[in-house]
Amino acid sequence: MRGTIFLGILLIAISFAGEEKVRLKDGEGKALVEANCSVCHSLDYIQMNSPFLDKKGWEAEVNKMIKAFGAPVKQEDVPKIVDYLTKYYGKKD
Repeated sequence: MRGTIFLGILLIAISFAGEEKVRLKDGEGKALVEANCSVCHSLDYIQMNSPFLDKKGWEAEVNKMIKAFGAPVKQEDVPKIVDYLTKYYGKKD
């Protein structure tokens, strides 16, 4: 039994090894993004998608998270989240 517990703890420790906390850019809406997006996934997804998503893309992405994955985002927060993501992580032309 001890071996199983030790193995479980070891696997958890290994899975978190080398992960750094993602720091989003400061700006209006950052707290909403951190509070809503990090509930379901790491914030590095925002940085990984930033080269590909413009305002329409971020709008679609946020709405997909709500409708398809059940993200508990208040409807009145959606425009603020999309504006932040577009301004700081939107696709550059």
